[in-house]
Amino acid sequence: MTTPFSGFFSESYAEARSAFLTRATARGAALSSHRNTRATGPGGEPLYTDVARIGPPGARRVVLCVSGTHGIEGYAGSALQCALLADGYPYDTPGVAFVAVHALNPFGFAHRRRVDEDNVDVNRNFVDHARPPANAHYAGLHPFLVPGDWEGPAHREADARLGEFAAVHGLRALQQAVTQGQWTHPDGLFHGGTAPSWSHRTLRDVVAEHTAGAEAVAYVDLHTGLGAPGAVEPIFRGGRDAGAPARARAWYGPALTASEDGTSSSTPITGNSAGLVADVLGDGPELTAITLEMGTADGLAVLTALRADNWLWLHPAARPARAEDFARRMSAAFYPDDPGWRDAVLRAGTGVLHAALAGLAPEARPRPVRP
Repeated sequence: MTTPFSGFFSESYAEARSAFLTRATARGAALSSHRNTRATGPGGEPLYTDVARIGPPGARRVVLCVSGTHGIEGYAGSALQCALLADGYPYDTPGVAFVAVHALNPFGFAHRRRVDEDNVDVNRNFVDHARPPANAHYAGLHPFLVPGDWEGPAHREADARLGEFAAVHGLRALQQAVTQGQWTHPDGLFHGGTAPSWSHRTLRDVVAEHTAGAEAVAYVDLHTGLGAPGAVEPIFRGGRDAGAPARARAWYGPALTASEDGTSSSTPITGNSAGLVADVLGDGPELTAITLEMGTADGLAVLTALRADNWLWLHPAARPARAEDFARRMSAAFYPDDPGWRDAVLRAGTGVLHAALAGLAPEARPRPVRP
């Protein structure tokens, strides 16, 4: 069974990149490509972050949409970007540019990992590395997130200890301790790195180039893995002016959530990409930033997939026997092979991106996206 939107989804980084470039070229977008010279794909092929811009240079209003910050999560994000490009978003609205950044973390995208070539969580990397943030609980949990075996006593003990932490402090506290970000254990989960990553530096350059002259920026970072399957959640990620929260609520309505007030499926995180955008823009332009989260599976299944993927990276000798099973776990957690799920997130996700355009440019008249 296929869905009307099935043509926007890809099954490999190479296929997704080709589709994105083809759609962008057909719409007359200005294209640029940034090669990651530090990494290659599974077959040794080169990896790129590609940028497509529709709209005039120096546009005063810019919609900036990023996919693949978390590697494997880029498959759904790429589909949304291709769907928007297919119909010429932002519909030639004067003074508005749409900038799509495709596969910010191309290594993770190509290898179906969430992290980059150095096991860095790119969305925890946008911090001051001279004074990295603290995570009070991660060090105590690290041995249980990264057990010595996968099916033996070490893993069973690790699961028991994580369960004890959740029983005492609550599941939300466990989620916060694990996902907030940590800068002390390079072999662990949600590691923010020790210096700006390749993806970090690339995004800084892209934002500086494509927001030059802008007075207002709508930033949308596309993610999967949190929330109920098929649910689409715009999560407020800030803006430096006092009016940013009210502006985001006006754009996205009651669906908008915030990690800091407990309404989101995400607990507060440190070092996310919206902070980088705010730093580049400074105090002048208005920034309205969200993470667009597309739900896939329950939190335990997602965490188990991440632990499995990390364990396999640390134990390369186990890859021949485990790789296929662990890859299925990652796909189920971040890119389900379910036509209903794909149709739901594409329809709802493009609706959120239309809302970003309508908020930034009320005179815009979005048309329904066509396959």
